[in-house]
This record gives sequence, C-alpha cells and structure tokens, in this order.
Amino acid sequence: MLRAWALHNKSMLVHRTLPDEEEKRWFLLKEPALTLPSKKPPTPIPDLNVPSIAPPYAPSKNNNDVNGHSNPAPYKPKELQHPNTHSKPPAPHSHSDQHPHSQFGISYSPYKADRTCKNQEEVNDDLDRISQYSFIRIYGTDCDQTRTVTNAARRHNMLVFAGIYDLTDFPKSLDTFGESVTNPDGKIDWSIFHTIAIGNELVNGGTNSAADVATAVQKARSVLRAQGYTGPIVTVDTFSVHLNHPELCHVSDYCAANCHAFFDATQQPAGAGAYALEQARSISARAGGKRTMITESGWPHAGDANGGAIPSADNQQAAIASLKKSFDHRREDLVLFTAFDDLWKDDNMYTFNAEKFWGIHGGL
Repeated sequence: MLRAWALHNKSMLVHRTLPDEEEKRWFLLKEPALTLPSKKPPTPIPDLNVPSIAPPYAPSKNNNDVNGHSNPAPYKPKELQHPNTHSKPPAPHSHSDQHPHSQFGISYSPYKADRTCKNQEEVNDDLDRISQYSFIRIYGTDCDQTRTVTNAARRHNMLVFAGIYDLTDFPKSLDTFGESVTNPDGKIDWSIFHTIAIGNELVNGGTNSAADVATAVQKARSVLRAQGYTGPIVTVDTFSVHLNHPELCHVSDYCAANCHAFFDATQQPAGAGAYALEQARSISARAGGKRTMITESGWPHAGDANGGAIPSADNQQAAIASLKKSFDHRREDLVLFTAFDDLWKDDNMYTFNAEKFWGIHGGL
C-alpha cells in the first residue's frame, strides 16, 4: 500500500500489552460485530520483508510511466553525521483559522483504476468526502499531486503530509514542494505542509540502506530549510525497521512508522489499536523517548484471510474503531490507511488479495 508490508520474523513478534484506563474509552459508541476467524491454520510469514508496491507513476515532473522512462543515477549519500537527538522537533504547521477536525490523519492516492492521474476537480471531490480529518498523507510528487492535493486541502483547512516516494532525482525532487505552493506574487506558503517525508519504506523494501536514507534526510533538511520550510522532516519505514535501525528516528524530527495488525496472523481487528500503540511505544523507547507517529494503520474489507486476521467490512470497522480508541489521547500520532480503495494496485503473494481493498470510505 505504497509501502512494504510489515511482515514479522519470529524474533520480531511482540506480545500485546493491555491498554491503560485512558485507552479503554471507545472513540465510537459501540464496538462493531466481528467476523469470526476460520479454522484455517495461520499462513506462515516468511523471514523477509516485501518490497513496496510502487505508485503507477515514477516521481518525475513529466509523469512518464515507471516502466517507460530511464531513471537517473541514484543519489550517492555522504557519510552520516549524527544530529542532536535531544533537540525539540518542530511542531507541524497549523492555520490560525483552522476549524475543528477529528485530528487524525488519513492517507490518499490520486490515481484512477486505469492508473491515470486524477485532475484537480477529481481530487477536490475526493477531499470533500474526507474533510473531517486534520491532515492528509500523500506519498509522491508524480501526477502533480503535491499541487492538486494542497489546493484541495486548503478548501477545508486541512494540512498535507507530503513526501517523495524514493530517492530518484534526489535532491532536485525537493524543489517540487516549494513550486507547488508558490503564490502568484511569488511568495511560498509553506504553512500547508504538516510534514515532508523522504521516502516510504526504502530500507524495508531493500531500495536503500539505513545509512543512505539517514544521510538523504539530512540533505533534505539542509535544502528545505534554505528554501524556507521549517516544519518536520522524516523518513517513513515499517515499525520493525525502526526497531532495528533507530538511527532513522534519530535523523527524523519524529519517528514515522507504518504498522498494520492484519499482517500478523495472530491478531484480531479489535486489537488493532493496542497493537499499533504498543509498536509506537516500543519505537519511542528504542529511540530514547522520541515521539512516534504511526503513519499507516488500517484493515482490509475484502481479500483472503491471514490466519485469524480476516478481511471483511465488519472487521475493518472494528479495527478502525480500535485504532481510534487507542489513539484517542494522541490523535495527531495516527494516520489511518486509507481513504478509498486503490483499484490501480496489483496483488502479490504477500498481500492476501486484499491490496485494493483497504479504503475506509469506499470505492471511487
């Protein structure tokens, strides 16, 4: 889901802990009915992480298909210098006139089922349906999505968690952010950005090493600060990668981790929130107490069962309720996955034929 699945080695499995009293308050009025697990034995999880499913377009300004253009040589980072891990991270920007939202974030991809780009009107229509969220996460700069999504978000006083999907054309790819929010008078309005992410699961997918990614984050911070952006800069990866590579947290302004209980065959939807919250706490502990945001978490409503983790509409509803309950006291630290079904995606052996069906607000 524009990311690699957080598949677990046996050594990575972490036992759940009971949520504290504050987390026992339901965000919804009533827990939805659950679909009971089948008697089918859990699917064994291989001892590997699966590469991310790339968006249909490579992050280039001309929007050439990822299979149809030649990528430039990858960015070669220099030796990593450790930042000051004790400095206070910058807070996300906020609009002074922002109306009350749910405070949760939600992820979004601006692609049609035939893998073509949505235009401004179509993106506007999509965000009209999800304006109750405080911010929206997007993954790349292809399809001119930084511009179309920020334009649509302003209509609802939402912020945008933007990013570059990988290090193709890095650091030149960073110019897209400022260009997308430049006003007619030439002034850049950086305040629309909640966060800028440098890569999505690059280490988990085997695309780059942790050292390469950490150095790229440092480079991005230098470039973006010089351009006038003062908000958070992070790299997003799976929770297991963050536990194994705390340097990714150290170089980011906060830890940004994707975490889905569905890919643990022992998990039930009603425990999805406690599961994600536990991983967030583990990452923070590993990173010396640094704040952790869960940048993806959800549950599919269709597909094949992963042991006791079963896709269904009822189970998705229960999982989302659980996530909202567990993060009710820290809503700004949860991005729900995902706004709408992503019918442009393909399934593989690790996605349980559920890749297209994680949309919380239905299909398009």
